[in-house]
Amino acid sequence: MNGSLKTLVSIHLALFIATALFGQNKGKKAVPISFPFTEKHWSAKTDNVAFVDHKSTMAVKSSNDEGFEILLKDFDFSVGTIEFDVELKGRGFPGIKFHVDETTGNSETFYLRYFGTLNPISRNTTQYAAVIDGVNLWDLTDDYQAAATVFENQWNHIKMVISKNQMKVYVNDMQRAALHVPVLEGLTKSGKISLSGNVIYANMKITPDTIGELPDVAGYDPTYNDPNYLRNWKVLEPIDFPTGKDIMQQINTSSGVVINEAYFDDSKEWKPITAEHRAMVNLTKAFGGTERNSRRLTWLKTSITSDKELEKLLKLGFSDEVWVFINGQPLYQDKNYYGSPGMKEPRGRCTTDNTSLRIPLVEGENEILIGLTSYFFGWGLVARWDDTSGLRY
Repeated sequence: MNGSLKTLVSIHLALFIATALFGQNKGKKAVPISFPFTEKHWSAKTDNVAFVDHKSTMAVKSSNDEGFEILLKDFDFSVGTIEFDVELKGRGFPGIKFHVDETTGNSETFYLRYFGTLNPISRNTTQYAAVIDGVNLWDLTDDYQAAATVFENQWNHIKMVISKNQMKVYVNDMQRAALHVPVLEGLTKSGKISLSGNVIYANMKITPDTIGELPDVAGYDPTYNDPNYLRNWKVLEPIDFPTGKDIMQQINTSSGVVINEAYFDDSKEWKPITAEHRAMVNLTKAFGGTERNSRRLTWLKTSITSDKELEKLLKLGFSDEVWVFINGQPLYQDKNYYGSPGMKEPRGRCTTDNTSLRIPLVEGENEILIGLTSYFFGWGLVARWDDTSGLRY
């Protein structure tokens, strides 16, 4: 056999072996990894964790009917499928955190809301949110709630399919996802897994790298094609703003009030900040969480050029308190305190349904200046013009 023939035979043999191996691997099904609820696999993050036998399976629950938390040992999760069973027991927000970075407090979370019999068409049943610097951004992610059929006094099966940028969550119905998150908005892409709540968990299994047909790339942004959103702002570093203080002070001329210089220094460095997915200006992502029982204030501004003197309607979402100025003059102030009678729809969350205000614009350049505070969970702003004719920005 000459050299050329030997080479040809070697190539064909290599191709045959590669094809055979590919066929074998293609036919193989990913094997789930089980994590029984025992101290071997899970560490207690609270002192009320009880590993028990429940309905003939290894389970975990609270030992005192208060919320507990456990962390999966020696396992980092990136992408794949997570499945577990949960039996509702006490009222609250039982759920799972994934991509947990214990050092930074960053993670992502999915949870149920259980406060009695659940309505299968209530979109408040399930929630996804990013957790940044230990802050659950539920009030900035109204879009990521969904309805689901959840049973009482029996197991509910949860399946989470998580790719690099998307997630689908199945609740009892394994054919149709209850919740689809087109963009995971957390800062971490891998990390630990934890479970919490006053419930009973069992039958945890994880199939790494198995995501079915869920894309790895980010999904559709419903605001992408809409130029009416104000996306480009400048922002000042936050300052402490003690409870009871007001940014306005009284004067004896013109409008009768001005911004208190103690809380606004226009000479400081303004840094650009751009709205992200869903046209949200996420200030928690930019500046971290606000400590409990504290209050912080920052300022945002943007320029609008108008072809002539006119008035335009601006739809504004904000969390938590807002002051709006147009060309240096006070125009609007309001509060969006969750749980208070005056909280904005939808139930204290930051969306353009919060409020609408008419902005008087002069011909030429106009400046919109906004003071915004943080004291409770997520901190952010979203703004959209009802009509942009005659405007440039």
